[in-house]
Amino acid sequence: MENNQHRGGTVFKKWFLDNRFSIVLLNVLLFFLIICVFNKVSFVLNPAWIFFSAILPPLLLAVIQYYIMNPVVDWCERKFKIPRVVTIIVLFLLVVVALIWIINILVPIAQNQINSLIKNWPHIWNDAVNATQNALQDPRLHSFKGSIKGMIDNTQKTLFKSGQSTINATIGNISSAVSIITMVAMTLLTAPFILFFMLKDGHQLRPYITKFAPEKWQPSFSKLLYDINYAVASYVRGQITVAFWVGVMFSLGYILIGLPYGVALAILAGFMNLIPYFGTPLAMIPVIVISIMTSGSMLIKVLIVFAIEQTIESRILSPWVMGNKMEMHPITTILLLIGASAVWGLWGVVFGIPIYAILKIIVSRVYNYYRRESKLFEENAVSSTTGDADHDESE
Repeated sequence: MENNQHRGGTVFKKWFLDNRFSIVLLNVLLFFLIICVFNKVSFVLNPAWIFFSAILPPLLLAVIQYYIMNPVVDWCERKFKIPRVVTIIVLFLLVVVALIWIINILVPIAQNQINSLIKNWPHIWNDAVNATQNALQDPRLHSFKGSIKGMIDNTQKTLFKSGQSTINATIGNISSAVSIITMVAMTLLTAPFILFFMLKDGHQLRPYITKFAPEKWQPSFSKLLYDINYAVASYVRGQITVAFWVGVMFSLGYILIGLPYGVALAILAGFMNLIPYFGTPLAMIPVIVISIMTSGSMLIKVLIVFAIEQTIESRILSPWVMGNKMEMHPITTILLLIGASAVWGLWGVVFGIPIYAILKIIVSRVYNYYRRESKLFEENAVSSTTGDADHDESE
């Protein structure tokens, strides 16, 4: 009787508990079960979502600034023994001075160009369409004329429809506009206070959280938190640094070639560069349209500036700043951006990659722990050892 029970327990353990396929299947089923449960009880989480949506903007702004300023605070404390509070106050004063300079010097230039670009964009688009249609008068392009003209008309209708719907939605939702202004004001007022205390006490957060883990897991848990923090910090610093220098390079290039609205288009390119792979090509669409309207030689100059910028960014800037710290294949990045944008829109595009990096670190740590503690992989080791022994005996 005991032998039968032991044999049954052994079979159950071998074919279920220690079977890779069964474990993977159980994890997949558990994942979909969790999603199903969350969909059924999502209404319970609405108050929590309202709460987090209120505190998320200032917290995110403070976190981004923290990852930029914290290395300076740590370096001054470690190198010169300067108290953290003193360094933080000096950095805040420097930021205020920089903001005053930007508001007085750069903002008026960019604002004038942006206002002029928005005002003249319909005329610019029509001129570009007319120039393209005139170029298509070549008899050799008659076969393509109909399809290209249809594509231009569809694009034009889509752009104007989306613009009109956006304007109507903005005009029709005054309360939403007021709430957005209130949220922006609260974010700008509260983010500096959050940032101050993050810079002052942020280095104590990891040891504090580690205390809640079981004692034997504390070293591994602390290393997990360090890896997550390192990955997010590398991504934030790298993206902002690359985006800044992309804006600078485009600004210098557009000014040198005399492109109209060059500063505004360069700022747009810098912001759009925060979207990997897709950002810069999307930012080039209005540049191409304006250059076509200006002259054929301007289009060639713009393409030369774009080629030089892409060469510097891909060959020098990104490898030096970013390296391969995220360890993501380009195909994975592209598919992740497409999926995240389809599910969460702009927020998915911006935060999809760091969230994926965090989940990847957690899953890899859990997998390594499971592989170390489980007996699933012992069969391979035993079989390979047995095979080597048999091979040695045959020799």
